[in-house]
Amino acid sequence: MSKIAILYGSSTGNTESVAKQLAEKLGADVFDVVDNPTEKLGEYNNLIFGTSTWGIGDLQDDWEAFIEEVENADLTGKTVAIYGLGDSDSYPDSFVDGIGTIYNAVKGKGCKLVGFTDTAGYEYDSSTGEVDGKFVGLPLDEENQGDLTESRIDKWVEQISPDLN
Repeated sequence: MSKIAILYGSSTGNTESVAKQLAEKLGADVFDVVDNPTEKLGEYNNLIFGTSTWGIGDLQDDWEAFIEEVENADLTGKTVAIYGLGDSDSYPDSFVDGIGTIYNAVKGKGCKLVGFTDTAGYEYDSSTGEVDGKFVGLPLDEENQGDLTESRIDKWVEQISPDLN
């Protein structure tokens, strides 16, 4: 497996916790975007971006400052996966919109996007993280479906691992 970097932003620690779980399963390095790890975008062949969605579709605060770095980075030839946390009960109209924001920042930048997830089993009304009937990454809902997080992570890791070689 090639080098993998997980870059995440976390306000409550949940997105960080998932980053660490993914890192353990994938042998990845983990970086908090609050530290502005821009150079990591060029150093790694495989990038996994993690965010939570706040309020009505807002990107996690630390990502607000870092998303421009991602938009300006040369991602040609890299493999990119995205995961995000949201609250489908309190915000069913903007569930995991953060992954949609990151997806829009990286699509068309010459990278291979992997890790699209079936929407079955999720209860929400709409999401910018859904494109053509699939989520553009791994959606997690610790608030309402926390008991499914571990199995969803395991399934996603199994799904994306072949693409990270």
